[in-house]
Amino acid sequence: MKAERLLQVILAPVITEKATFIAESGAKPQIALRVAPDATKPEVKAAVELLFKVEVDSVSVLNRKGKVKRSGRFVGRRKANRIAYVSLKQGQELDFTEVN
Repeated sequence: MKAERLLQVILAPVITEKATFIAESGAKPQIALRVAPDATKPEVKAAVELLFKVEVDSVSVLNRKGKVKRSGRFVGRRKANRIAYVSLKQGQELDFTEVN
């Protein structure tokens, strides 16, 4: 896989109560990342290993549909997101401050 493509796969970390809970609990830490809508599991794994220099155990992907919201009589929809839950191997830790 091209490094150029891998740099575009990961968009942002997900900072929610659920994401914080799964990152801190359990023997295997999991990191929640917002990824490109067309990203595959092997691409996410390769991108995390390239960017953060950690070993990835497994990747689970979730497609989250955008909520329908209204403002007065106007109806709109939020963007749909693709979330990747990345499990790191034992002893690995991910630090967002040291991205190369």
